[in-house]
Amino acid sequence: MIQEQLIQGNFYHIYNRGNNRCDLFHKAENYEHFLGLYDKYISPVAETYAWVLMPNHFHVLVRIKEDVVYRYTNVDRSNDAVKFEERKWETIDLSACEAPDSVKKPVHHRHFAHLFNAYARYFQQWSGRTGSLFERSFKRKSINNENYLKRVILYIHDNPVHHGFCAHPVEYPWSSYLACISIRPTKLKREKVIGWFDDRANFKTAHNEKVEIEKIERWLELDN
Repeated sequence: MIQEQLIQGNFYHIYNRGNNRCDLFHKAENYEHFLGLYDKYISPVAETYAWVLMPNHFHVLVRIKEDVVYRYTNVDRSNDAVKFEERKWETIDLSACEAPDSVKKPVHHRHFAHLFNAYARYFQQWSGRTGSLFERSFKRKSINNENYLKRVILYIHDNPVHHGFCAHPVEYPWSSYLACISIRPTKLKREKVIGWFDDRANFKTAHNEKVEIEKIERWLELDN
């Protein structure tokens, strides 16, 4: 199956799971480490609207940022994963660049590859596990309709309920639901999310209703 490219300005539901459905997370420190790496590799190039980390898979809803580039230093002109660590990302007006040859637009799917590779290295050191940790190709589905954006958010937050980890999303610590109902600072695009549901009360009400998990999965072409 040919995966579509990640296009600037578009919303995507992105999903990946452990190779052969193996667990990706065992303890709180694993979840926390993944979120730290996600912030490092994905936040520079994508806005996050919803996420959930399950023991053997995860889901995120993102919008790919526009006009994001990185500047090369004199000693950093390669696409190697090691050199990637040294890049400084910023949002700039490309037409105003003094040295256009010193900037390069990101290849967005590679950021997810860097995330998976970095977490796999950590997890192998932590657990002693060998072999591939993630499935090779992560799935992505372009979302261009506000109604579907809302349904995907409900689907993501309901994953722990659907899989029997809790009775309500508020009880699960590894999703964006708690950030949505909180007033604490967050990088999540919380106000935009709440706005799609009109207000926080309607957001909560929608999450109290039954989510059509199977119907959404068929539309997303996912198999959990």
